[in-house]
Amino acid sequence: MIGALAVVLIGCVFAAIPGNFAMLIVGRGLQGIGLGLMPLAMAVARDHLGAQRARACVAALSVTAVAGIGLGYPLTGVIAHFWGFHACFVVAALATTIVLIGAIVVVPGSGHLERHPLDVVGALALGAGLTALLIAISLGGQWGWTSVPLLSCAVLGAVILALWARHELGCDHPIVQLRLLRNRSVLTADVTGLLAGIGMFVMSSTVIRFVQTPTDTGYGLGRSAMIAGLVLVPFSLASVVANKLVPATSRWLPRNLIMPVGALAFVAALVLLLFGRSDLWIVFVVMGIAGLGVGFTFAAMPAFIVSAVPAHETGSALGVNQVTRTVGGAVGSALSATVLAGYTLPGQLYPTDNGYSTVIVVGVGLWIVTALLALTLSYARRRTVRVREELIDESVESAATGGFVYDIDSRRDMGARNGV
Repeated sequence: MIGALAVVLIGCVFAAIPGNFAMLIVGRGLQGIGLGLMPLAMAVARDHLGAQRARACVAALSVTAVAGIGLGYPLTGVIAHFWGFHACFVVAALATTIVLIGAIVVVPGSGHLERHPLDVVGALALGAGLTALLIAISLGGQWGWTSVPLLSCAVLGAVILALWARHELGCDHPIVQLRLLRNRSVLTADVTGLLAGIGMFVMSSTVIRFVQTPTDTGYGLGRSAMIAGLVLVPFSLASVVANKLVPATSRWLPRNLIMPVGALAFVAALVLLLFGRSDLWIVFVVMGIAGLGVGFTFAAMPAFIVSAVPAHETGSALGVNQVTRTVGGAVGSALSATVLAGYTLPGQLYPTDNGYSTVIVVGVGLWIVTALLALTLSYARRRTVRVREELIDESVESAATGGFVYDIDSRRDMGARNGV
């Protein structure tokens, strides 16, 4: 964790250097290492906190990334408005320094844990494969969806990722534990996280661009980058509030339904945006509802994963889920830009209003599928819990008569290995 924070700090310093675009690109690349801090933080919580506190901490961590996005955009907008965008990286460097010092002082050491070599080949292959696919998605409208460069880039990315998957499955200490995807609950949760990440960033990137579109286009709100950033404040605050409301909500709503309800709340926000985006206050309301939806969805997701895997694989499983959500965010941003580019007429700087409607409809579809997958996951978990309770009852009855006693932990390990 300390090493990752140090790399992020170096990236912030590089990006803060004015007048050097190459250093900006390198700095942003180094800052990307910070995306791995979330699964690291979850693993630290799992290793050093009791079971009850660890579950609450992991749920809170799952939402902090969303809250950070909502606070980061408006703060960046304000700083860039008054002092230029390079000043944003100066502030980021200061914040990272504070976090780095805090990690050195507060976070317990990992000397008691078994150390494994870094899967360098897996990391490079994953990065190369995802980069190729994201380039294909981002430049599809410019190159043409059937052009040789685009198809070559897409095929190259798919081949690299296929080879990466084969490497990961044969590696003793892979960077992403793909074997966990044999567990149907984990696989469903990860696909749900991927789609939720795509849907969340499709909306956030679209809203930011829409708010800044000039009014002379006939539909835009014509606001500054600072106001566009402030639009995400209710999104951030509502996601944090939703995380705090999950325990109270679970008293009258079954926990296994919290994630589907969160996804449907996001659908409601998108539908409201589709039919009513003529005023800024409506956009603020939409982002607040969306924040509640994301908060409920991401706060409930880790519980499904933790309940589906053995204790020693919790960190890896949560890490995989975080990776899928991060990848989803990258795909969502690229997808939004691609759709809007397709609705931008030759010689024009801004897309038509129908472009925004199309992006919103795509987001609605993504979140409906997310809700359906979450319902499937909820049903599977409820059935698994019911089977385990029946086995426990049989174990108690057998123990009373001197028969076989059911071992919960061993059965859980066996079930996780067999994909139950």
